[in-house]
Order: sequence, then structure tokens, then C-alpha cells
Amino acid sequence: MKIVSYNVNGIRAALKKGFLEWLQSVNPDVICLQEIKANQDQLDLSVFEEVGYKYHYWYSAQKKGYSGVAILSKTQPDHVEFGTGIEYMDFEGRNIRADFNGVSVMSLYLPSGTNIARLDHKLHYMDDFREYINSLKQSKPNLVICGDYNICHQAIDIHDPVRNKNVSGFLPVEREWLDDFMKSGFIDSFRHFNKEPDNYTWWSYRANSRANNKGWRLDYGLVSAPLKGRLKRSVILSQAVHSDHCPILVELDE
Repeated sequence: MKIVSYNVNGIRAALKKGFLEWLQSVNPDVICLQEIKANQDQLDLSVFEEVGYKYHYWYSAQKKGYSGVAILSKTQPDHVEFGTGIEYMDFEGRNIRADFNGVSVMSLYLPSGTNIARLDHKLHYMDDFREYINSLKQSKPNLVICGDYNICHQAIDIHDPVRNKNVSGFLPVEREWLDDFMKSGFIDSFRHFNKEPDNYTWWSYRANSRANNKGWRLDYGLVSAPLKGRLKRSVILSQAVHSDHCPILVELDE
């Protein structure tokens, strides 16, 4: 089971940059999208079906052109869950889950904390999300939570940990939350296979950051502990350039 996760920073913009051709070449079974910034009625959904993704599920924010997540699949899921049931989370379209033969794949887009108000919102969201997942694991133990967590876990995950120590995305409180979340029963699939530095998934558009690899690893494929034995591969697909993020890939043995 090959799963890709990609913050596309606007699916309509990504489509104009060759997203479909790229998707065909990578050929995942399931792709999780974040920050789609579109409603279904703004998209020609047939283009996804034409390249093999007959089953597609979109969960947009109520605010147009903002946030939103989606899951596209080659096979029909057993069940799709839109949102978390927590109203203030679902208002921004940040979570969708599809269940496939005992494995639940979630597309997650955690808020960023760009100012004091949004940081408070992010921390509140993180706490409520953890409670939601703790409960969900009781009925769905085989979870793959893919997406943009908007947090760098450790110093190895950011190009300049010293200068960014007081910047949201690398604040001690955020890093501690992600650390605790992983320790609650999740494996950072990329670090399971790769301990090397200089592996990032997001680069600012400013100051030629991507060309100089001055990035942040914000995107994760967290796999619940019961799936550890099925982990086959986890890589960052840094050659994809449809967004300021790049995709990640997680592969599980059947």
C-alpha cells in the first residue's frame, strides 16, 4: 500500500504546474492532500478520475480559498470520515480519514501559529486532536496520520535551529507536543528509515531558500505502532515542485 501526502498550497495552482502528470508517475494507491484552497464546484473532478483516482473525497474549509484537505484513492474505501466532529476544527476543513481493509489513512492539516491568537488556537487544536486520536485508536488501531503538522520535531528537522528557536513551528511547546504524540504510540516513518540531516519538506519562497536547502520538515507520515512490522519504505519526494512543500511517501506491506 503506497500512500503519498502533499500540501499542495492550492490544488488549482498545482494542476497548472503539472500535478497530474507527476501523480501518474509516482502512482500511489492513496494520496492525501492538504491546503487544497478550493471547493469541489471549483474543480473539474473528472481529471482525477481519468488518471486512475476514481474515488476522491474533498473536505473544504467554510472560508473560500483557505485550508481544506482531500483523499484520492484508486480503490473504494470501506468508510470515509469527514472531520473530527469537533466544530471549530471542522469549520476549517483540516481532517479527513478513509478506511481501507483494516488500515485507516488520515489527511491532517494542523494550523500554523503565525501570531499570538493563531498560536493559542493551534495549541488548543493540538490538545483536542490528541484526545480525539486517543479515542479513535480504540476502534481504529491501524492508523496512518499523514499531513502537514506545521511543527519541526527536532533540531535535525530545521536548517537553523538556533535562530528559529522562538518561531512558531519550532517552539518548545510545539515540539514537546509532537514528541509526546509520537510516544503515545506512533512511529515517525521517515526517521524510522533515515537519520540523516538536511531532509526537509517546506521551504520559504524568500531568499532562494529551496535552492539553498534552507528548509523545515513539517510534513510527516506517522504510523501507529501495530503497523510497525508492515513498514516498507518512507521517503521525502523533494523533486516535486508544485508547492512550497514537497510530498512524502509511506509504503506498507500488504
